[in-house]
Amino acid sequence: MKIIKTQIKGLLVFKGEKFNDNRGYFREILIEKTVKRKFKFNVVSVSKKNVIRGLHLQKVEPQAKFISVVKGKIIDVVVDIRKNSRTYGKHFKIVLSDKNCTSLYIPEGFAHGFGGLEKENIVVYSCTNYRHKKGERGIRWNDKNLKINWNIKKPIISSKDKKNIPFEQFK
Repeated sequence: MKIIKTQIKGLLVFKGEKFNDNRGYFREILIEKTVKRKFKFNVVSVSKKNVIRGLHLQKVEPQAKFISVVKGKIIDVVVDIRKNSRTYGKHFKIVLSDKNCTSLYIPEGFAHGFGGLEKENIVVYSCTNYRHKKGERGIRWNDKNLKINWNIKKPIISSKDKKNIPFEQFK
């Protein structure tokens, strides 16, 4: 597994490997010793094409996340919300898919979202903390100040995410 540092401190891209044979394939997704973190909480998300989820964060009991796609392809987006970071308010985006075997490690202090690019997209999240419902917050996926190009023409947004606040209001 190859680890690639990004321009945002602590945000890491993991390039995995897929081992194919006549039965199918085998793929390593997460090896804790490479991230040096314990992951307590694992969830799966299934999304259709053009679904955008996010931008989500945990204000109380923040979570680091390890994001992998086991079926499909997504545009994964994070926004640095660490107030003392030199990249505060900057975003990073990357395509994750079952074919490119790429995963993303997101440390605490980021808002996270993704958009489905194929008919069915199955995303696995490994999180360092449990979900804290009262601590959940959201920033608008299409905030004009963040200038994120999702490359999705007709986005499908949940009613909850439509109520997310602008980044300026979050600050």
